[in-house]
Amino acid sequence: MRPKPAFAILFILAALAAGPAAAAEGFKFSEQDEADRAESEARQSRIAEQLSTPCRADLKGKKIMVVIGEMHSNGVIYAQQQNYGPHFQAINTRLRGLGLRSYTPEEIRRQIAQAEIDAYFRNDPDAALAASKRLGASFVLRGLISSQAQPNPMMNVNQVSVNMDFNLAGSDGRQISTAQAHSSSYAGADVGRMALTLVSENADEVVAKLYADYCTRAGLGSGRKPASK
Repeated sequence: MRPKPAFAILFILAALAAGPAAAAEGFKFSEQDEADRAESEARQSRIAEQLSTPCRADLKGKKIMVVIGEMHSNGVIYAQQQNYGPHFQAINTRLRGLGLRSYTPEEIRRQIAQAEIDAYFRNDPDAALAASKRLGASFVLRGLISSQAQPNPMMNVNQVSVNMDFNLAGSDGRQISTAQAHSSSYAGADVGRMALTLVSENADEVVAKLYADYCTRAGLGSGRKPASK
C-alpha cells in the first residue's frame, strides 16, 4: 500500500508547482485591470478639478475665436473651416457648455477672409491681430490636428495616429495656454471617421486644461485687477 502515499505526495507537489504559475497569471491580468482603472479614475479626477476652476464673469463674457487646421503629410496646413465642422464642434460645444462665448465657423467665415485665417497658422502676428480686431475677438484658440495612417504589418487594417495641438492666446498674441493630446487606434477604410473619434475621446481633457488656464491666466498682464465688490 506504500505506492499510494508516494503517488499522493507527487500529485500534491505537482499541484503546488502549477498553482503559483496559475495564480501569477491571474494576478497579472488583475493587476492590469487595476492599473487601467486607476489611470481612468486619475484622469477623471484631474478633469473635474480643472473644470471646477473659478472663472471671473468678465472673462466668461469675452469672445473666443476658434480656428481649426490640419497638417498634411507634405507639411502644408489646410484651414478651410467648413471642412472641420465635426472637429470644431467637439471643442466648441464643450467650451460653450462651460459658459464661454465663441464664434461659429459661419460667423468667422462671414467676417474674416481665408487668407487671414491662414495667417494664424503661419504665425503672422500682424495679419492675425487685424483679423481679431475686425471680428471683435478677445482671444483666439488655434487647433492643429495631424493624423497618420499606415497599414499594420500584422493585421489587414490601418493603424491611425492622431495628434492634437491647441494654443490659446490673446488677440495681442500673448500666450495663455497650450494643450496636446495623442491617441492611436485601428481603423478600416474610413480613416477620417476614426480620426474624429479619437479627437472626440481626447476633447474633454484638452478643453479642461484650456479652461483652467484661461480662468487663471487670461486676466494677467492687463495692468489692472478686477474691481472689488
